[in-house]
Amino acid sequence: MKVAGNLRRAAHGYRARVSTIERGPYLERPTLPPDVRARSVSDLVGAMERTGFQGRKLGEAARAWEMALRAKGCTVFLGITGAMVPAGERRILAHLITNRFVDVVVSTGAQVFHDIHEAMGGHHFQGNPAEDDVRLFEHRIDRMYDVYGSERAYRETDRLIAGFVDSLDLKRAYSSREFMDLLGAYLIGEGAARDSVITSAHLSGVPLFLPALSDSSIGIALMVARAQGRKILVDQMQDTDEVTQITVKSPRTGVVYLGGGVPKNWVNQTEVIADCLGHSVRGHEFAVQFTTDAPHWGGLSGCTFEEAVSWGKIDPEGAKVQCFVDATIALPIVAQALFERLPRNKATRAYPRFGWKKGGLEVTYRKAR
Repeated sequence: MKVAGNLRRAAHGYRARVSTIERGPYLERPTLPPDVRARSVSDLVGAMERTGFQGRKLGEAARAWEMALRAKGCTVFLGITGAMVPAGERRILAHLITNRFVDVVVSTGAQVFHDIHEAMGGHHFQGNPAEDDVRLFEHRIDRMYDVYGSERAYRETDRLIAGFVDSLDLKRAYSSREFMDLLGAYLIGEGAARDSVITSAHLSGVPLFLPALSDSSIGIALMVARAQGRKILVDQMQDTDEVTQITVKSPRTGVVYLGGGVPKNWVNQTEVIADCLGHSVRGHEFAVQFTTDAPHWGGLSGCTFEEAVSWGKIDPEGAKVQCFVDATIALPIVAQALFERLPRNKATRAYPRFGWKKGGLEVTYRKAR
C-alpha cells in the first residue's frame, strides 16, 4: 500500500514538475515528431528539421542550400562524385543546372562521361550486386554495384569524344571548363539530349570543371586521340586559376557536395589560394555535403566542415551542414523540396553571369529577362 501511495504522489503534479525541470541551458529546443498526413515534400523536409540524427541533418541541409540561393550576390558551387548518373540522377542534376539552383559544377570525369553516354542515347541498366564478375567481364559488362554498363557501348562514347578533338585548335591549350563547353555545344549539334549535365551547363552558361579529367574515360578518349597524333592539351593550372577567380569575384559563395573526393577539396582550396594571392576572403559561407564517409578515418571525403574552418576554407560563422547519407537518397528529396520552395528560382533569383575574357573573369548578378 505504501508503494502504491508513493506512485500516486509521483503522478500527482508530474507535468508541473517536469515542466520546471526541463528549463535552462541545453533544453531550449524540443524535438517535434512529424505527423503522417497529405503534405508536400518541402513540408515534410521542413518538419524533419525538428527531429534528430540524419533526418534532422537532411532538413537542415535543404535549409542551408535554400539560404544560399536567397543570399544576395552568392555563387553556388556543386561538386559531384560517385556514380550519380549511372544510378539515375542525370535529369535531377540537369534540373539543378538549368534552373540555377547551382551556378558552377565541378565533377569527376567519369560522371560526365556517363552523362555524355546517356545524352547520346546510351543507357545504364539495373543489375545484381551478387553477380559473377568474371562472367560479366567475359560479356564485357561493367558493374557499378547494382548498375551495369556495356563496355562495348562505352567504347563508342570514347570514339565520339576522341573524334571531337578534330574540331579543336590543337596549337593552344584549353581549360577543362572551355573544353567541356565546346564539347557540350558539339554534342547538341549531334542531337544530344538537353536534359544532361554537359548540355544543360552549356545552354545555361554554367561553368563545368573536371579537375581530374585524365582520371576518367574522357581522359582515356583523349589519350587515344593523342596516340593517333591529335595532341590536345587541357591545362589543369588554368582550371585552378579560373575557379579561383570565380571565388574571388563572388561577394559570397556556397558549396554543395555530393560525396567528396577531388571536387570537394578543389573547390574548398580556392579560399586558400585566394588568401595566398592577397585577397581578403572568409571561407565559403554556405556549405552542404551528402556523404557516407566518416570523419574519423582522416580522409578528405569525410572531413567535417568544422575541420575545414581550421584551414580557412569554410566561414566559421556560416551555415554548414553535413548529412551522412547516400546521395542518391538525399538528392531527389532535397531537389524536390527546393523546387517546391522556389518554383520560379531562375526567374526571380539574381544569379551570376560569367564573362570569360583575356583580361580575366567578369562576374555580374542579375535576374533572367
